[in-house]
Amino acid sequence: ALRLVGGRSRCEGRVEMEQGGSWGTVCDDSWDLADGHVVCRQLRCGRAVRIHGDATFGRGTGPILRDEVGCEGHEEHLWDCPAATEHDCNHKEDAGVVCSEHQEWRLSGGQDGCAGRVEVFFRGTWSTVCDSTWYELEARVLCQALGCGEPVQQLFFSHTLPGRMLYQCGSQQPSLAHCQWTFNKSAPCHQSRAAGVVCSGTGY
Repeated sequence: ALRLVGGRSRCEGRVEMEQGGSWGTVCDDSWDLADGHVVCRQLRCGRAVRIHGDATFGRGTGPILRDEVGCEGHEEHLWDCPAATEHDCNHKEDAGVVCSEHQEWRLSGGQDGCAGRVEVFFRGTWSTVCDSTWYELEARVLCQALGCGEPVQQLFFSHTLPGRMLYQCGSQQPSLAHCQWTFNKSAPCHQSRAAGVVCSGTGY
């Protein structure tokens, strides 16, 4: 079994694999994008857009199960790749990855990180969000996910980034990625503006 731990979604984090009933980590020696691609594809998270070493997502516990991983990028599982099972590493060298299906959000252009235009990092690029289905519920999910409280005002901007995302939340969710979403479908975003929001946490 394989998982990513310590990230903001299941498609970002420290690489952990299970062997003999216990979870362990992978050392960052020679950790590269080809290794990351195998992890992301195995987890159905797309492809790797960033790789990390030096325990970027926190230090793991348990055994260090792989060192000097040498995937070519086409392998089906991380454990199919050549690697050393003996290592000279410790957990401050735990490897991590950010996959293309990971989504992270920011509010930009406001006075701080709790106000501004809604932007989403997805598939390796920042995109804006269409206001076609952007209502109080979607704004509340985002404000809470960012630790910014509740929405107090809706803002509208123009689309100036290459991609466009559309969210529809049927109920309160831990993040917008848990809602229904479509990426770069022109019809629902036609004539839309870019959504923005002021959350109650702004200015503090």
